[in-house]
Amino acid sequence: MSNTLTDQLHSFIEYLQIEKQYSTYTFEQYRHDIEEFYVFMKEQGLRSLEEVEYFDARLFLTGLHEKQLMRASISKKISSLRSFFRFLNREEHLTTNPFSFVNLPKKEQRLPKFFYEEEIQVLLEACNGDSPLDIRNKAIFELLYGTGIRVSECAGLKLKDVDMALSTILVKGKGNKERYVPYGSFAQDALTVYINQSRPSLIREQIHSAVFVNHRGGALTARGVRLILNKIIDKASLTGKISPHMLRHTFATHLLNNGADLRTVQELLGHSHLSATQVYTHVTKDQLRKTYLAHHPRA
Repeated sequence: MSNTLTDQLHSFIEYLQIEKQYSTYTFEQYRHDIEEFYVFMKEQGLRSLEEVEYFDARLFLTGLHEKQLMRASISKKISSLRSFFRFLNREEHLTTNPFSFVNLPKKEQRLPKFFYEEEIQVLLEACNGDSPLDIRNKAIFELLYGTGIRVSECAGLKLKDVDMALSTILVKGKGNKERYVPYGSFAQDALTVYINQSRPSLIREQIHSAVFVNHRGGALTARGVRLILNKIIDKASLTGKISPHMLRHTFATHLLNNGADLRTVQELLGHSHLSATQVYTHVTKDQLRKTYLAHHPRA
């Protein structure tokens, strides 16, 4: 990779970090997509981005299809490159954007998977235990299911973000956007026991304000939260392909199933666009249809 290509990528990543305030995970995904395109450029004998034309962008897209990648993955890679070239246009390093007119593949309409209420009860039973780690794990589970926050948002919670009097947390979401999310009595009870009893014994001599801590007393990472949830899921012995993110889907689905309006759910989830929340209405409609077909005598 030439020094110029490296510098252009470095400038773009700095822009994503400083101006856009993207998370480390997000800008590393951009980096990966762009470096993949750099490999393609080398294979095609393209020495600089100025040499890249619309035909090259189309050829790169064709290669992604030939690798039989998911349409969502292809769209993400093309969007990354489109943003990269747009940034270089803005900085006047380039005058054209060969990815401007590359059509993104239509997204596959996949309904989010969620846990049924009976399955949530099984998972909660798998959280039972008296050790400081068991109490922490139950607090994490109750909070995630009770608020619908992302795993990364849960890991990023500070003590000052939790208002025990109002049963509300201040969540920093994508792009550092903040929102207040209420939680219920079960999460309140689990958090109270954890913060007053378990956290002090886990944190020991360390000094930091992270709500959730690991077994060494340090701040729990998003990866650590996922590992905890995976262990809970494994312990519950539920069948099928399941993931920690399903708790967020479950939160939204259960709210809508019980009469919550879409705008409220959108705000609680921290979605910028209503379309991102509307997918859960398809889940509830699908469930209504299954219930109707299973129970109505004239179905």
